[in-house]
Amino acid sequence: MTHPPTSSTAPPGSGLPALPAILPQPGPAPSAPGTPPGPAPARRTAFAEGVDRLRATATTEPGRLRMVGAVLAVLVVAFGAVTAWQTTNRATAADDVLHSSQPLSSDAADIYRSLADANTMATSGYLAGLQETRATRERYESDVRTAAGKLVTAAASTDPGSPSAATITRLNELLPRYKGLVESARANNRQGFPVGGAYLRAANDTMQNEMLPAAEDLYQKENQRLSADYADATPYPWLAIALGVLALAALAWAQRRNYLRTNRVLNHGLVAASAATTVVLLWLVVGHSIARAGLNGSYAHGVRSLSVLHDARIASLKARSDENLTLVSRGAETKTLTNGTVMDAYDWAYDQEIDKLGSKLDRAGRLADDTAGQKPVQVANQSMKVWKSRHELARQANDSGDYQAARDRVIGAGAKGQAQSTGVCFDNVDTSLASALTHETNEFKQAAGDGRDAMTGLPVGSAVLAVLAAAAAVLGIGRRLSEYR
Repeated sequence: MTHPPTSSTAPPGSGLPALPAILPQPGPAPSAPGTPPGPAPARRTAFAEGVDRLRATATTEPGRLRMVGAVLAVLVVAFGAVTAWQTTNRATAADDVLHSSQPLSSDAADIYRSLADANTMATSGYLAGLQETRATRERYESDVRTAAGKLVTAAASTDPGSPSAATITRLNELLPRYKGLVESARANNRQGFPVGGAYLRAANDTMQNEMLPAAEDLYQKENQRLSADYADATPYPWLAIALGVLALAALAWAQRRNYLRTNRVLNHGLVAASAATTVVLLWLVVGHSIARAGLNGSYAHGVRSLSVLHDARIASLKARSDENLTLVSRGAETKTLTNGTVMDAYDWAYDQEIDKLGSKLDRAGRLADDTAGQKPVQVANQSMKVWKSRHELARQANDSGDYQAARDRVIGAGAKGQAQSTGVCFDNVDTSLASALTHETNEFKQAAGDGRDAMTGLPVGSAVLAVLAAAAAVLGIGRRLSEYR
């Protein structure tokens, strides 16, 4: 009988080899039991993916064309935006020069002149006493009203809390006080009381030591504002010009690139974009050059001349006031010079102001650039020389004790005496300077207006043309892209 084999080993060659239960998988070797898992792989950022896509796009011609179109559009639009921004700022500053800062500077000078002239008329009226003319009194009242009105205008154009506002407030407080002192001097003088002279000297001290320095400070502040507006209006817009040149260079490069790849001489879109960009750039350079020339001319032949003429007129007013006060004080105020000489304080001040008047008139004559501006300055200079000679005669009479003769030479006695007085010379100087100021003001307005008008429409026009140029550049590139579809 036959028995099955008791061994479990398969007979050789009688079966297939056994397969493993799990097939091996690629990847890192499994970690040993108890070992912590390794860090997860880092996720890519959106920026990195964008860079990869950009690199992939740049490897194809359509992708490169899209990049060129985007760069051209950005450059042209940036050029238009910066041009509009810079020209708007300069046009605004030029308009401020014409309509704000220079008129305010002139108003401040008028405040100073009106106060000085009121002081001069007050001393002239005091010297005349009962013979004070109606014209002298009316001129004094007109000066006070002018100063008050100009202070109101200046206050309305000044920022609250600014130093100029504080100066204006101070002048508004001092003006009624000064006027009260003048009225007290006038009333006492008409009654023959000598105390009237003390009131007049107190009024003059208030004017000379408080009011006129405050008015001069206001004038200087307004001149600083005017200079700041000129500084904002005249510099070339270099950033806009640089962007314009860069945009034109990029457009030229894009057209050359297109020609080298297609042998087509012109791309209509790129040509239109180049033409519009060129127009904006030329408009910017030429327009601003004309505006700059006009504004510089308005400063050189307007503002500088006006400043010198204002100074000359103020010097003549001070000299006339000091001349009158020399006779009013009758030696009550003295000044010791460095060499030990004792002089009447007002007579010494007259010498200082009349010398200043002469130097200012010489400079005004050099600054005047036409006959209409030179002639009134020449007349004022001639009248000043006659004034000095007549004043010397009045001084000699006063020094010799002949007060009446000195007074007649200063304010005149009768029609013939008035024609030979120093007062006539002062009036001629003042009238001539007023005529010169009117001429130079008109010169300033003409030059500054031309400068401002040269930039008219440039901000809006540059923005519109830049947008059109960018659109044309994109269309030109789009036409080339259509060939790949």
